[in-house]
Amino acid sequence: MTAIITPNYQITWEKLPDDYKLPDEPVDNINQPFLAAALTQSLELAGKLPLNALSPTNYGICATLNGKTIVKAPDWAYIPNIKVSREEVTRSYTPQLEGDIPVIVIEFLSDTDGSEYSSKPTYPPGKWFFYECVLKVPNYAIFEPNTGELEVYRLDQKTGRYSPQTPNENQHYWIAEMNLYLGVWQGTRENRTGNWLRWWNETGQLLLWGSELVEQERQRAEQERQRAERLAAQLRAAGIEPQD
Repeated sequence: MTAIITPNYQITWEKLPDDYKLPDEPVDNINQPFLAAALTQSLELAGKLPLNALSPTNYGICATLNGKTIVKAPDWAYIPNIKVSREEVTRSYTPQLEGDIPVIVIEFLSDTDGSEYSSKPTYPPGKWFFYECVLKVPNYAIFEPNTGELEVYRLDQKTGRYSPQTPNENQHYWIAEMNLYLGVWQGTRENRTGNWLRWWNETGQLLLWGSELVEQERQRAEQERQRAERLAAQLRAAGIEPQD
């Protein structure tokens, strides 16, 4: 167990008891699993999801605050390194004890009570307070899929509080710990047309999904076929029969 004492509260990192009953609630919106899966897939296909990394979706991240267990389940998170086997984090994940603090957590807004903005410090604390003051996650993103509005906050090391970030000229936000940009993209995936969160690398190149990589390869093959047909036609025009 590791403990951190502040003037207002004590945070400890303890393994969740085996008999602890985790919340068993459905996600707030049917689109949330698709949005989360899309974030993870492009990282994996681009080789940016190491074997010891964890990208949980609606999955309990735990801490103990003033002796009371706190479990919050962000819609998506990225943890660069876990120090234990994956079998040990099948139910929940306790930072510091089992691996790194998430470098980013993402919440997808829905028709709920706006708990993503709750800085309530008393038990049970709000999500904002938990990410900012307990976990101290460096980056917190809040995304409204219907409107495409994306807010990104970064933890100020001097104040210990989140400050809103300004996007670049492409409306992308730099996530330094991942060496990637996060932004909004409009289009269709898995029969859903709308706003998606996506990753871009440091040069501004979009990290592609599997379906896009397949289409990219199909187009490349088609270009090669057309090039071969043009070359064959040129050879025949010169009186040369091309070899198969």
